[in-house]
Amino acid sequence: MYIYNVTINIDESVHQEWLQWIQNHIAEVLDTGKFLSAKLTQVLVDEEMGGATYSVQYTAATREDLDAYYNEHADKLRGDGFKKFADKMLAFRTELKIINEYFPTAVSN
Repeated sequence: MYIYNVTINIDESVHQEWLQWIQNHIAEVLDTGKFLSAKLTQVLVDEEMGGATYSVQYTAATREDLDAYYNEHADKLRGDGFKKFADKMLAFRTELKIINEYFPTAVSN
């Protein structure tokens, strides 16, 4: 599995508007059928540049699904945010490959 992570810093002047917009945007990305799920998280740091920072993590089952998203949908969906928020939003993207997941084991008495 793969995680497509988008980290976004959003200016305080459009913060509340962006929070509403991103929920619809995440739904649009999921509607492409290329991802299994998404998580919206707030990054708990004080940025020198100000604003609020968030991370959206989309989980894809295969590399092919992630590549298909890039080829078929990414340009349009990325452009939507930049058109709406322009210089009030800064985003960067990373890809993560899940090697293994670990969960606590039950402790028996």
